[in-house]
Amino acid sequence: MSVRRARGPLQRVQRRSRELQAQLEALRAESAALPPEQRKGLFQRCIQLKKLVDENTNALHGLKKADEPAPVGNYNQRKEEEEKLLLKLSQQLQRLILVLDQDSMTTNYTVDEEHQRDGKNEEEDESEDEESSEEDSEEADDEDKQLDDPNVKECITVGNFSAQQEGDLTFTKGEVLLIHDKKADGWWVAENSKGLRGLVPRTYLAVHNEDGGSQEEGEEHVEVEDETADRTETKKRTDSHWSAVRKAIVENDTVEVLTTMGAVPAGFRLSTLSQLLEGGTQFRASYFLQPELTESQLAFKDLVWNSENNTIHPRPTRISLIVTLCSCKMIPLPGVSIQVLSRHIRLCLFDGSRVLSNIHSVRATWQPKNPQTWTFSPRVTGILPSLLDGDCFVRSNSLSSDIGVLFEVGITYIRNSTGEKGELSCGWAFQKLFTSNGMPVPSKMYELPLSGGTPYERGVEVDPSISRRAGSGVFHQFMTLRKQPVLAVKLRSLSVQSKDILNLLPETLVGSMCYIHLLIFYRQLLGDALLKDRISMQSTDLICNPVLATFPQLVDQPDLMDALRSAWADRERTLMRSEKRDQEFLKSLFVLVYHDSVFPLLQSTFLPKYKWADEECEASRWKVIADFLKKSQENDGALQYLLSSENTHKAFDISELTYDFLGEVRTDSPGV
Repeated sequence: MSVRRARGPLQRVQRRSRELQAQLEALRAESAALPPEQRKGLFQRCIQLKKLVDENTNALHGLKKADEPAPVGNYNQRKEEEEKLLLKLSQQLQRLILVLDQDSMTTNYTVDEEHQRDGKNEEEDESEDEESSEEDSEEADDEDKQLDDPNVKECITVGNFSAQQEGDLTFTKGEVLLIHDKKADGWWVAENSKGLRGLVPRTYLAVHNEDGGSQEEGEEHVEVEDETADRTETKKRTDSHWSAVRKAIVENDTVEVLTTMGAVPAGFRLSTLSQLLEGGTQFRASYFLQPELTESQLAFKDLVWNSENNTIHPRPTRISLIVTLCSCKMIPLPGVSIQVLSRHIRLCLFDGSRVLSNIHSVRATWQPKNPQTWTFSPRVTGILPSLLDGDCFVRSNSLSSDIGVLFEVGITYIRNSTGEKGELSCGWAFQKLFTSNGMPVPSKMYELPLSGGTPYERGVEVDPSISRRAGSGVFHQFMTLRKQPVLAVKLRSLSVQSKDILNLLPETLVGSMCYIHLLIFYRQLLGDALLKDRISMQSTDLICNPVLATFPQLVDQPDLMDALRSAWADRERTLMRSEKRDQEFLKSLFVLVYHDSVFPLLQSTFLPKYKWADEECEASRWKVIADFLKKSQENDGALQYLLSSENTHKAFDISELTYDFLGEVRTDSPGV
């Protein structure tokens, strides 16, 4: 007769975790198969399953190695792995609860609106006006809805929580917190009694009554323990990318909600490069256009005067090439619940962990009959916007052996139900610029498969459902491969003339070929002001030069760059051949064109602030720009516009006219 071996406490917890995981998978499958209006019953099942996961987590925390009836190898490691699994299950359940709760609220609102329209049912009518908190509390039978009420500002904690990352707020059970911002991702901004603010998980909170208790008093609930083990240390991150990465990690819950709803494929993420751009000027072209100082900060590193030719000295770099964006194919379509405002690619120099240049953006075009294919303009000329220019120059003097170009394919979207705007990455690709033996990669066309997730994730597919639907045969595998999203780009080496032109630019810069001549004018004017005309190399006085003071603002506003490009092209067509060869004449003429075209627009109150992928804003801005350029051309300059009482301008600031090079120059590159 065989004796059945008794399971130890850790093994029982592990088995229970597998059962809970199977229940969660079944819930998620059922949720995906049902329309939103039929998911009401799943919400309570999800809440109950969350409690069971918490109970199993508490049981795991209470385990000790001495309690095991027999020796267990790698006990601490197994326990830690089990804790990670349970934490993952808890987070997945929290996201599913948010989706089901939102579905419930949307369905109730739709039903009540129909009852109100028909006049048949006034008992379940939910007013859109949430100012009446008394009616809300009487009608709400679900505590979570009361917790989400925007009028509820004070919450009591139902467990202990230790900060896991910088920005989290540590608290103990029973603390009263003041909620400042109830974010949709479940991480709320709260303030404790000491005035400290930080992010707290919504699942650790309950509505706080004025008598000092929570609405859970008198009810049974599972006490939540510390999420962070004693050995865990909250480390402060100081690298330049962390704020964007941290924000993307926190806000990725929003993307998972969209994924669960079926609005986007599982491989979509919040745009990493967009987060970096929003974090300040450090990754903008305007920053990299400024001269860089040497380590001693006593001279300019990439701006040197050539007295023989009376201009700035060309600066050859390790990387100097043209990248042409050709097309994106098989990009998955988002669901009908979100509206796409922009399809685009953001690109930059990258070494696998750090962004090493400015982030350049190119807008894609597409045809309604084939929305999965995006195309780009190979060469932008005439009135075509520079934002569509697929020809991009890339320059860098980085010695990194892993350096390459990072491409992030993205969309800017708006949710139809909530009006929430955001930017998603539809996949990314990385093209190394050097081989393993240090030689430049060949100049040719490359078809780069797009990976899902962020550039810091590996092995994530853009749309995993494509692989799941594939058969086992060779033909099916081949057809599946053809359905995977790819980006076609062409690397082009430079001609001698193009190389000479690019060498006048900063050592590190990525930009559009269509306005490279404007950037060179700016660099030459910088050389004149900082190297040739300055009283002495020790002088740090402000320099009176409106072009130097304001030109960097244009680089971050493509429509104003187009205005300057158009005005210069109109003037250049009138020049004689001898005038086109006179560099000093061309520089002085460029300054005049600048003053008569874009300089007045920068301070005009009629020009709305530039907003990315805002069609209404873009149209109104271009109307103001086009009207001004037309009047300036008719009146032979901008003077009449500036003096007219019909036009108003922002209050004058000395920064419009003066260039403070000490405040603008760069001392190092981002991510270093």
